[in-house]
Amino acid sequence: MKTAARRARPAWKPYAVVAAVAAALLATTACEGADLDEGGSAPPSTSASRATPPAPDDASDAPAGGDDSAGTDLCTMGDLAFTASNYGERGEPARHIMVVATNESDRDCDIQNAPEVMLGDAQGPAPVMEGTEAGEPFPLAPGEKAYAGVLATGGNRDTYEVTFMTLTLGSPGGEAEAEEPVELEMPTEGSFQADDGQRVTGWQPTEGLAMRPVTQS
Repeated sequence: MKTAARRARPAWKPYAVVAAVAAALLATTACEGADLDEGGSAPPSTSASRATPPAPDDASDAPAGGDDSAGTDLCTMGDLAFTASNYGERGEPARHIMVVATNESDRDCDIQNAPEVMLGDAQGPAPVMEGTEAGEPFPLAPGEKAYAGVLATGGNRDTYEVTFMTLTLGSPGGEAEAEEPVELEMPTEGSFQADDGQRVTGWQPTEGLAMRPVTQS
């Protein structure tokens, strides 16, 4: 009895697999080429792409530091009204004097440095007490006040009698000439004593900052 021989299935050769893959690639390339010829552009990619956000506007022209008061003018003598008062107990000699500048104009203005206060017949304005000036100009809105302290006597020096006192802003902005001084109403009835130890503080936005260095001297 003869046994029927089975025909062996031919095995795939490696080169046959490579040929099949190459044929598939050629077919895909041909289709894409046809699409380019017919439509003039390649089909959109199926992968999503996110648009790059536009760069922010250049802010290099913005003012450095954001200083809102950069355009405010310095206060002038015409903007301000001045008063002087005895900062001691009632009836005590006027040794510590508080000077107040009130903005009576209808605009904001900046005040800086220290007032030039002349006590009677002194040879020059009272020297500024070291470390008492504000670091930067500060604004005064209409009706707001700035304060300065005056120490009339420093002790152990020859004294003289003060019957009048004057004040000017000096030349806070570097002008060639200071404005004319005004005479202040005396902080006490009659006169008071001053000596070569007299001092004045820089303008300050509060009474305490102005008078503390004076009262501690």
